[in-house]
Amino acid sequence: MAKEIPNLVAEARAGSGKGAARQTRREGKVPGIVYGDGKEPVSIAFDFNKLLTTLRAGRFMSTLWNLQVEGQDDVRVICRGVQRDVVKDLPIHIDFMRLRRTSKVNLFIPVEFINEDKCPGLKRGGTLVTVRPEVELVVTAGDIPDHLTVDLEGRQIGDTIHISDVTLPNGAKATIDRDFVIANLAAPSALRAEDDAEDGDAAEAAAEA
Repeated sequence: MAKEIPNLVAEARAGSGKGAARQTRREGKVPGIVYGDGKEPVSIAFDFNKLLTTLRAGRFMSTLWNLQVEGQDDVRVICRGVQRDVVKDLPIHIDFMRLRRTSKVNLFIPVEFINEDKCPGLKRGGTLVTVRPEVELVVTAGDIPDHLTVDLEGRQIGDTIHISDVTLPNGAKATIDRDFVIANLAAPSALRAEDDAEDGDAAEAAAEA
């Protein structure tokens, strides 16, 4: 399932250079530029408060955006830099790069767990411990998955789920080469205490022998 690309609304900005950028900031906006894909750079501006809210929501620079500018065609972009005021740490300029549908991009894709009702480990009181709720993948801009699916059917207490256990979308690849852990099924505290007690009894018996 393709991931819905969020919209990012900007407005066209007249002029370029430091003077035009300062004027934009005086108007309560954040200047920016869109470049790449063999086309001329385009100067844009964002409403300061709306942009700040979006930035603080997280994952801004790893999200593929559908940039909307009135009077222009929508374009898919990814942020390549946010310049901030050195004192206030607030955005003062932002750079975006255009992407084609065939472009490769690094994005964090959320993990979704299914068939929890068919998981023996959970039925026994085990706990699903999510190590990575999101996985960074290299994906094609025109085919971004909505999520990664982890099937819990048949999973037992003590099982560990690695990235190799997950079917990745065509053309997608994890940015980490090793077979990292996504989640595991931990024993309930009562069962862990029982196992610890049994281990202690066994150790005591061995010592006495």
